[in-house]
Parts: sequence; C-alpha cells; structure tokens
Amino acid sequence: MINTILKFYRTHKEPILYLFFGGLTTLVNLISYFLMTRLFPISEIPATIIAWLLSVVFAYITNKIWVFESKCTSIAQLIKEIVSFFGARTFSGVLDVGIMYLFVSVLHYPDMLIKILSNIIVIILNYLFSKFFVFQKKHKNSSF
Repeated sequence: MINTILKFYRTHKEPILYLFFGGLTTLVNLISYFLMTRLFPISEIPATIIAWLLSVVFAYITNKIWVFESKCTSIAQLIKEIVSFFGARTFSGVLDVGIMYLFVSVLHYPDMLIKILSNIIVIILNYLFSKFFVFQKKHKNSSF
C-alpha cells in the first residue's frame, strides 16, 4: 500500500504539490480577504486586490521552490521568471477582480461564495500559466 502511494506521488508529484500549495495560496487569499472585509472597513475590490498581492507573493515562493523546483542560474533568468510569474498572475488577478465586481457589486451574489468560485477558476489558469510559460523545464538536448 505504501509503495503504491509513493509511486503515485512520484508519478504525479508536480500537480499534487501544486494543488497542495494552491490550496494554501487560496487560504492566504480567502483569509486575507475575509479579515480585511470583516475586521477592517475595506470594501470588496480593494480587499480583493490586497488579498491577491499577498497570495501571489506566497505562490511565487512556494511554486519556485517546491512545485516547479526552478533553478535560475543568472539574475536575468530570475528577473524574467519573476516578471513572467507576476504578469500571468496579474491577468488572473484582474479576472478575479472582474468576477467579484460583476457578481458581488453588480449582481449582489454572496461575496464569499463568489470568491471561492472565482478562486477555482484562477487556480486552474495559474497552473497552466506557471507550467507552460513561467517555470518551463529547460531540455539539455534542445537545439533552441
């Protein structure tokens, strides 16, 4: 049984770690949002932006170190990686704000329900962006 679990983990390590750290990133986002809107007089949109910023910093660190195991060999590569990561997350952050504005501010749906649903969409997009654009594995035999 243990060997089967370990084999499954080794085979699917990246998506498992992404889901784990994506879940923690979502918690950072949701808890930050909740605290700002419930304990402080901050409205939905500014709270969403601040929660997004906190969760993106957390996500970059965890994705770089544990999920995609990025090993930058130069400052230029590191800068490119950070800019790519924050650029992709800016897109999904704008989408999150747009969803919150439309469904909460305009249509008056419950904010925490929409925040959770929006985060599901954002997690999927962020994984795809990170895997295919930000933390691409470099192949040693590649002619590029």
